[in-house]
Amino acid sequence: MSGSYAPLQFRNLSDIEIEHRYRLFIEAVCDYAIFMMDPSGNVASWNPGAQRTKGYSPDEIVGRHFSIFYTAEDIRAGKPEQLLAAAASQGRIEDEGWRVRKDGSRFWANVIITAIHDEQGKLVGFAKITRDLSERRRTEELERVAVGSAIVQQTRENEQKRIARELHDNLGQQIAALKITVSLHEAELVQFVPAQARARLTAIGEVSEQIDALATSLRRVAADLRPPVLDDLGFVAALTWMTEGFERRFGVHTRCEVRTQELRLNDLAAISLYRVVQEALTNVARHAQANEVTVKLSVDDRDCHLRIHDDGVGFALDSPPRADAFGVLGMRERIVMLGGILRIKSTPGNGVSVTAHVPLSRILAQPNYC
Repeated sequence: MSGSYAPLQFRNLSDIEIEHRYRLFIEAVCDYAIFMMDPSGNVASWNPGAQRTKGYSPDEIVGRHFSIFYTAEDIRAGKPEQLLAAAASQGRIEDEGWRVRKDGSRFWANVIITAIHDEQGKLVGFAKITRDLSERRRTEELERVAVGSAIVQQTRENEQKRIARELHDNLGQQIAALKITVSLHEAELVQFVPAQARARLTAIGEVSEQIDALATSLRRVAADLRPPVLDDLGFVAALTWMTEGFERRFGVHTRCEVRTQELRLNDLAAISLYRVVQEALTNVARHAQANEVTVKLSVDDRDCHLRIHDDGVGFALDSPPRADAFGVLGMRERIVMLGGILRIKSTPGNGVSVTAHVPLSRILAQPNYC
């Protein structure tokens, strides 16, 4: 690589051979930026990995100060000089941070700077190795976001479970007591009000009907927050209960096909899969104009498979997402939290299929040997 290395001094033939091997090795490395600097920090050599990582050719960078790779903030803070001083005093310094390519884009780098001394101990320069860790950093960021999302989801589910229980146990009991009280008053009126005047006392009957409607709404709200059947009878029973309720409520013929024995799911898996089906059916009710919906649950040796298909109007997958498309994002996040994959298939006029594949190892409840 012409012009990429500073002139070298050799004492004998064996030194030439060693130096030649060294250069061959450095030039063969493409995954790391490896280059030399003089004591002032000016670039003295440049390997293909450096060109690939930072974007400069040897002729463009040799002789320039290495601070060109640092952000404006780091330059103002004197970071390049601080790293050289630390390497010179300690022999070696390692750092991670943002670096700048020739085109101005940033990448996250791991950097090692090693001081080079001659036989008399005089500092003659530095060797610098840079590794692009941008992909690893992105992966770590995604993992942190996924963990944060899982915590938020779990916290929300716990809160919904608490509210549902409060509605059922507290407000539900108060409504039941109110119903009993109204019935008692109605019985008293029957005893003391003449028969010919009872027909005019329609208000009590209307109040009783309103209480019944209120109790029905309360049960539906509580069930939407946290279906008691999910905790009491398990996921399969909850799935059947949900599809039957969907058909009664919206008049859409709904089939639930379960091709497995009862699955003993852990709590996160049970509520996550339940919410995926719930959200998919909600989308059917809002947008699909469907006549029939099929919900299928099956397992094989490794995975659990869940599919919700409707025969509605469908949509083009490449069309811009609706403003209310957060439900699809939520479904996908729930399945990813379980280590699975969620796919959505649709074409205009051919309905929508939502399919989730989740490894059994992530969703089955641990056996209780107590």
